[in-house]
Amino acid sequence: MPDTEEIDGDVYVTPRYLAGTTWTGDPALAPLLALGWDLQHDEDGNVYVTAPDRKVRLGYLPEGPDDGLWRITAYEDPFAQPKWGASFNNMCPTEFVTAFTAALADAYTTGPAAYLPEPADDPELDAFRAVAPLIRRGWAIQHPRWGVLEVRTPDGLASLEYTTGRLDAGKELTTLQARWYLQGGPAAAGWYATASTHTPVHLVTTLTTCVSDPEPLPRWKDSMLHYLTDRAQLTPVTPPGPPMPTPLDVHRAATRRRPAPTARSVPRWSTSSPPAAAVAPRAPVRR
Repeated sequence: MPDTEEIDGDVYVTPRYLAGTTWTGDPALAPLLALGWDLQHDEDGNVYVTAPDRKVRLGYLPEGPDDGLWRITAYEDPFAQPKWGASFNNMCPTEFVTAFTAALADAYTTGPAAYLPEPADDPELDAFRAVAPLIRRGWAIQHPRWGVLEVRTPDGLASLEYTTGRLDAGKELTTLQARWYLQGGPAAAGWYATASTHTPVHLVTTLTTCVSDPEPLPRWKDSMLHYLTDRAQLTPVTPPGPPMPTPLDVHRAATRRRPAPTARSVPRWSTSSPPAAAVAPRAPVRR
């Protein structure tokens, strides 16, 4: 059993796509900073992390122009348009971003072929590797729409869309019209993640695997929006102890208490001799 003092929360949230953000970016930055990537920030508190070869960049933008809190881009040429980009909004569970950045860190360590791969011979077939974890965990394929494959959770509160065909590269990087669009939560507290064409499918697969993981996520209940707590299943990290008895419980217990045993006559040791037993008179004997 894990030490509850090390768990950052007082409740577990199920399903995890209803957990909401943790309101901190440190865990998602950690895998890249551990590789020695350059860290910069501006006067507004936005953070920028850049790979040593300048071919991968991450922006953590709490004061950005929109709700795109996380933006990640990769370049074959640092001065050209990004080859691919991914984004996560400000309500996205931080664990999902962390799963992506951890996989990106592993890919960067492996080499350019892992984070700047060549296009697949069959993009749709290759993309299905990222959809498969969702289907295995109960997400259902929706009625087909022209050029879009969609899978959705049974409760309808999370879905993934994969768009086929040609897309505008510029719009993919600046709007929600991207190759991959993953979203969850009720509208008032919803989150989304996007990934453009040429995003390594193994990175997207890591993300879909994390999102659909049945394990709950820890959260501080008071920091969660009620839109989420009203729909998610919350389980205390520390199981509650037995309830304290009420005055009525104490009174009822007292009335059911067994009476104290009464004194009984017990023979005591004595120096006097006991009286002789009475002897029945004998009948006269005939002579």
